Amino acid sequence: MKPIRIGNGCGFWGDNLDAPILLARAGRLDVLTLEYLAELTMSILALQKERDPDAGFAADFLDVLERLTPILKEQPRLKIITNAGGMNPHSCARKARAILQGARLGYKRIGIVSGDDLLPRLDELLASGHAFTNLDTTAPLTTVRERVVSANAYLGAAPIVEALRQGADIVVTGRVADASLTVAPTAHAFNWRWDDWHRLAGATVAGHLIECGAQVTGGLWCHWQDAKDLANVGYPFVDMSDDGGFTISKPEGSGGAVNLETVSEQLLYEVGDPAAYLTPDVVADFTSVQLHHAGPDRVQVSPARGQPATGTFKASIAYRDGFQASGTLVILGPKAVAKAQASGAMLIERLRRIGIVPERHHIEVLGTGACVPGVLKDAPEPVEVVLRVSVQDGRRAVVERFTKELAPLVTSGPPGVTGYTTGRPPVREVFAYWPALVDKRVVTPSVEVLA
Repeated sequence: MKPIRIGNGCGFWGDNLDAPILLARAGRLDVLTLEYLAELTMSILALQKERDPDAGFAADFLDVLERLTPILKEQPRLKIITNAGGMNPHSCARKARAILQGARLGYKRIGIVSGDDLLPRLDELLASGHAFTNLDTTAPLTTVRERVVSANAYLGAAPIVEALRQGADIVVTGRVADASLTVAPTAHAFNWRWDDWHRLAGATVAGHLIECGAQVTGGLWCHWQDAKDLANVGYPFVDMSDDGGFTISKPEGSGGAVNLETVSEQLLYEVGDPAAYLTPDVVADFTSVQLHHAGPDRVQVSPARGQPATGTFKASIAYRDGFQASGTLVILGPKAVAKAQASGAMLIERLRRIGIVPERHHIEVLGTGACVPGVLKDAPEPVEVVLRVSVQDGRRAVVERFTKELAPLVTSGPPGVTGYTTGRPPVREVFAYWPALVDKRVVTPSVEVLA
């Protein structure tokens, strides 16, 4: 059968707004995927929906869709699959339909996948014995239940496939697993069964490789200096075959690079056990994959091996965890590192003397390897550094007082302190992440296609 070409033009909410348009225009795609969601994103969207019932989705998608309308006219067979719906896929879909109608594309059908939002049922599920045990700490969710702001199951590819079967040209979802955005159109195109574990695993590998956009086409590459015209980096596409194998590449003439290194690096990105990569659709064995150079900026990826999916969905839960602020100052001149360390200690000591003790604080001297402590050895003494002090506390007043202690160091600390002209740092609410599992039997995905 003819391969299906799937390209991903967005790796996260805030990614390059031009990338989807450039990829759709030059990639000769069958399907364009747009991946917007991360764990923190869901809590932000939940708060937006709390303030405005029509909000709670990745609004960037609407801007992208409007710019894509001329391309959709030129390429009428192009389909779009996105998880931009976030916490409110129905509102996102309605606004997307209005854009299509305004562009005289009202005949395009929009599919909506929902059912991932567990928050309205959370107490019911807890009462029926679903503890949502924290996968890191083993604590039950009841310990933070009153502070929970969002709870979503990572759905798989099946409901997206159902939307495509019902004739959807654009599918807007809530929280689904990233790779499932690629698994779904592949499974639909080749009419795979849901126990075709090896094929599903191959499509999962493909989805994992392209889900972060330019990370597989030269972004974050260890030899990034060798990437041609990284400012014009091309976003990736895969040509999927019926057996689950594929080639990965990028549009001709775009910048970046696709080679064995860029693909290998992304293959192992955010992977726990490479022999058992867990998704809602399949357990994929990344160690069974072979990579082969297939030409300039083109890599052939062999079919993967897969095992049956587990009986649970991953649940992404966010809860309020106090307040936080971070402030910076530039420290320059002789003994800059020692002056920065002393300045940070002075700040915390001044808070302590007035009876303000933050629950957590962190002092970093940027420019000394503080972002990766212990990794960089024997670095030369810098002549200027950035002092960054952060605090977190459940009491907003404590954090607000901290923000008032940075500027005084300019005249009451060591010499060479500057960089204070941006004002006091803002106080932000903290949302903590609670990873858990939920039985698939209590989660019912919903599919609706707008006429």
